[in-house]
Amino acid sequence: MKKIPLIFLALIFWAQGQALAYTWKVDPAHSGISFGIKHIYATVQGHFSDFSGEVFFDPDNLEKSRFDFVVKVDSINTFNTKRDNHLRSADFFDTGKYPEMTFKTDRVSHIGGNKYKLEGRMTIKNVTRNVVLEFIYWGQKEHPFNKKQLVAGFDTRLEIDRLVYQVGNGKFYQMGVVGKDVAILITLEVVRNK
Repeated sequence: MKKIPLIFLALIFWAQGQALAYTWKVDPAHSGISFGIKHIYATVQGHFSDFSGEVFFDPDNLEKSRFDFVVKVDSINTFNTKRDNHLRSADFFDTGKYPEMTFKTDRVSHIGGNKYKLEGRMTIKNVTRNVVLEFIYWGQKEHPFNKKQLVAGFDTRLEIDRLVYQVGNGKFYQMGVVGKDVAILITLEVVRNK
């Protein structure tokens, strides 16, 4: 029997240890990034329609799990063209200079039940901050419309201070027109082949 060199075996085990968790593809038709922010007394709702993500998740391999996202800021939609154009301007997002927002994962951990903790770095404009958020993993099952695929779901809510990310200089907040705290809902439906 031919002997397998020890270095070759070590490389095989190393490669297996480096393998990522399951690779999931975001279903954009059933996923979304929406937000709400105060305008005087009302809460204005909006969303970003153009985003992409890399989702690697396996509850049994959290060390290799990650959620990395890129959001095209120009896709902001609050259902009011004049307001959306103002939000794209230098008064707020300045999309000509800063066309993308990003999130990069540092660590995924299990809290208990279907709750998990995601630690990472969020970048908006030229500001990067550490963010910790909880997310719910709704589980996975065979896709009802495609027996060759599995489907899984995740939800998370967070609140950020837009002024920390220099989305606005505080002028409209001081006037009592636009709030500074933004409530964000991210809901994901993802699929992968069996």
